Amino acid sequence: MTIRLCFWSGPRNISTAMMRAWENRADCAVWDEPFYGPYLVETGLDHPGRETIVDAVPTDAGEIAARCAGDAPDGSPLFFQKHMCQHMLPGVPLDWMAECRHAFLIRDPAHVAASFAATAGNATEADLGTARQLELYETARALTGQDWPVVDGHDVLANPEGILRALCAALDVAFDTGMLSWPAGRRESDGVWAPWWYERVEASTGFAPPRDSPHFLPETLEPVVAACRPAYEALKSRALTA
Repeated sequence: MTIRLCFWSGPRNISTAMMRAWENRADCAVWDEPFYGPYLVETGLDHPGRETIVDAVPTDAGEIAARCAGDAPDGSPLFFQKHMCQHMLPGVPLDWMAECRHAFLIRDPAHVAASFAATAGNATEADLGTARQLELYETARALTGQDWPVVDGHDVLANPEGILRALCAALDVAFDTGMLSWPAGRRESDGVWAPWWYERVEASTGFAPPRDSPHFLPETLEPVVAACRPAYEALKSRALTA
């Protein structure tokens, strides 16, 4: 039996490091942002590497959803799926979520906005996906009849083993110490967008200590952060501790 683990994050969090942690287990296959292709096609956004991405990945949301509800491609017992909440546009199928276990990875929207804008040049409420993340939390709960764990990226960095043990327990999956470190470098499982976004995680070998956002938050982004904060705080109130 395949256990499907959907991790729902916004951008500029530690979602790729979390993917590394799960991929470093011997029993887990991963899928990196499966709905990125349909998101770019539908929105027309000019993200870094857009044409390369659209040409390389599936763009049929229905086909992707069916694969998300299926077995891991290599037959692994665990199938980790790294999902970006902002990619789940209106009309994207969500009923497949009933066949999965879920976790929600959050980060203070001020840090997300500053980091995203430093790479992309700007950030909007839709780019951050915080409100959509709360909607997806409620959807997962409605479809499965269960409350699912929420983890703050800062807490993971401050106490990787403690939070990961708590997370695995909440997902009813055995903890594996292999999740705490991994070899540096790129992975075949990384999305084709890795050259534009994954420089830091490619150099990593584990979870680094937390630090304040290294980017300046322009005043123009303060309304974006304010709009995202209520959803973030609602999810934060449910965050795991260790």
